[in-house]
Amino acid sequence: MSTQKLAHIALVVEDYDSAIEFYTEKLNFKLVEDTKLSDTKRWVLISPPGSSCCNLLLAKAASEEQKSRIGNQTGGRVFLFLNTDNFKKDYQNLIDKHVTIVRPPSTEVYGTVAVFADLYGNLWDLIEPNENKF
Repeated sequence: MSTQKLAHIALVVEDYDSAIEFYTEKLNFKLVEDTKLSDTKRWVLISPPGSSCCNLLLAKAASEEQKSRIGNQTGGRVFLFLNTDNFKKDYQNLIDKHVTIVRPPSTEVYGTVAVFADLYGNLWDLIEPNENKF
């Protein structure tokens, strides 16, 4: 049997630089790679601090169909789940950086969670799992 892992998840964006700025300055993600592929296309990878596996690939919309998906890749459902080992600190960062909070913190059976929106309106869960299942 082979071993597999997710390497990247594509996130359709309107503009590379605005997306890089939001994720690196507001969410404290790191810019892993930014390589120019053509006059209109770049290979841009970002990841949360401390992450060593799956990255987000910021993919600039190249067609009207792709543009229609910006901010709503999942039909209004939460799209991405960001685990943390310090919910209080990371939630306060969202507040301090004026990130839109869609649903305030709540305690659920699986941990503490809040929902926020990125610069395009994609919904994210910020989760500190119970029992250090980080």
